[in-house]
Amino acid sequence: MQEKKKFGISAEQLKVLAMVFMLSDHLWASVVPGNNWMTYVGRMAFPIFAFQIAEGYVHTSDVKKYAKRLFFFALVSEIPFNLFYIGSPIFPFHQNVLFTLLLGLLAICNMDGLRKAKSFKKGLSCTAWLLLILLGSVAGFPDYGLRGVLTVVAFYVFRNFRFAWMGQLISMILLNIVTFQGQTIPVSMFGREWDFTTQGFAVGALLFIWLYRGEKRGKSKALQYGFYAFYPLHMLVLYLVRRYFL
Repeated sequence: MQEKKKFGISAEQLKVLAMVFMLSDHLWASVVPGNNWMTYVGRMAFPIFAFQIAEGYVHTSDVKKYAKRLFFFALVSEIPFNLFYIGSPIFPFHQNVLFTLLLGLLAICNMDGLRKAKSFKKGLSCTAWLLLILLGSVAGFPDYGLRGVLTVVAFYVFRNFRFAWMGQLISMILLNIVTFQGQTIPVSMFGREWDFTTQGFAVGALLFIWLYRGEKRGKSKALQYGFYAFYPLHMLVLYLVRRYFL
C-alpha cells in the first residue's frame, strides 16, 4: 500500500491539473494554433490520467461499475471527439482516449486475475483476455494506442515497488521518448544537436504524480461525474467555436 503523505496533491487536484493540461493542448489544436508551448504542456495530461486509472483500480469497491462508467463516457465522447479532430461525427480510424484508459483498466484487471489464478483454466482465460486487450489497443486505433495502455500498466506494476519512482521514470522515457515517433523539435546542448520528440514532455507529468499524497479530498458524485463530462463537453465547445466563430 502506498504511504500517504501529509502534504501534496489530492486525486481531485491531480485531475484538475490533467484537465488544464489537456485543455491547453486542445486549444492549441483548434482555436489558438501556433502557440507550441501549449501542446508541450498538454503532453503531461495523459500520464496523469493513466496514473489515476491504476490508482482507481486499487481503490474502487466495484471494478465492473468503474469499467462500465468509463465505457459509457467513452461512447458519449466519441462523436464530440470525431467532430473536434476531423469535423465529422463518424471516423473509425481513431478513437477517443477514454477507450484507451478503459483498455488499460481491463489490462491490469486481467493481470491481477492472472496473478491470483488458482487454476490453469483461470490463468489461461486471463492470459487470452490480456492478449486481446493489447491487440485491441493496436487494431482499434484508440488515442495513444498500445503505448497508452502500457502506460497504465506501468503505473500499476511499479505502484508498490520500493523505488517506484525509478520504474515510472524509466517506463515513461521508454514509452514517450525512446520508442515514440512523431513531432520533434531541434535541441542544442553541450555542442551537440538532436531532434527531441515533443511527446517527451509527457515525462514532466511525473513531477506532479510524485506529489500525489495517496488520498482524495472529497467524495462528491457531482464532481466525479463532472470530471468525466468535461472531456466530451470541452471538445464539443471548441469544435463549435472553431466552426462558427473563427
